[in-house]
Amino acid sequence: MLKAKRLIILALLVTNCDTGNLTTIIDLPIILNEVSGVETDAENSVFWMVNDSGNKPILYGLDSNGNIIKSIKIKAKNRDWEDLTTDPRGNVYIGNFGNNSNDSKELSILKISIDSIVADKTFITPEVIKFKYPEQKKFPPKKSKRHFDCEAFFYFNDSLYLFTKSRQPKKPGKTKLYKLPVTKGTYKAEYIDTFNTCDDSECWVTSADINAKGNKLALLTENSVFVFSNLKSSAFFKSDLKRYVFDYKSQKESVAFKNDSTLYIADEYLGVDGGNLYEFKID
Repeated sequence: MLKAKRLIILALLVTNCDTGNLTTIIDLPIILNEVSGVETDAENSVFWMVNDSGNKPILYGLDSNGNIIKSIKIKAKNRDWEDLTTDPRGNVYIGNFGNNSNDSKELSILKISIDSIVADKTFITPEVIKFKYPEQKKFPPKKSKRHFDCEAFFYFNDSLYLFTKSRQPKKPGKTKLYKLPVTKGTYKAEYIDTFNTCDDSECWVTSADINAKGNKLALLTENSVFVFSNLKSSAFFKSDLKRYVFDYKSQKESVAFKNDSTLYIADEYLGVDGGNLYEFKID
């Protein structure tokens, strides 16, 4: 009886965890305990999600209650899946570009056709957008030049925009912005600009999204989100900026706009903390 009471108390502590200025809306299924990408399909009330490297190559579709209503097997290795994005037609893009050691020559983005999704296929062969960073000459480069990891991107104006995650020990908050086409092929990513979030590893950029109007951009880190507004074309970092700091500490991996004033944020499950989808208010 005593053991049962302890289990009940533990369950209450978990379900009533104080997440500060993050509002929990879904306790994610345990199969998504390493969630690394979230995107929304508002028209069909679906959250698309994927797991990080080492997990099965599956694109999950969840309803608003957190039930998995689609499990689409992708004919591609989950080498290191990170972020998700969609285009206006509803095609889904999976960022297979995680590169912790900066030694990979197999960076790519997987394009999942909306026609295949609508046809309710459970096994899909993606189009593959392969790319490399033109500045990278060694695999891996020396530690002071390890700026070729990536966990964040989005679709905007017929292009894909990638934000790198620095592995340089002295500049962990440095992120470089690159641009890629959205069609199958092999490309050199086009460098655009650089931004520095802060000077510690909690400021690594782990996800990005842009709102439907194309005038607000969110860059997620573990402890905050940077929101750029009144965007100046693709010169994103020269736009108006506000940083929002989270009260709740967890491994936040995914961000997506719900609307102009609300973000969806997901974090990994770390034993007791995390493993949820949240709403977060911005101006």
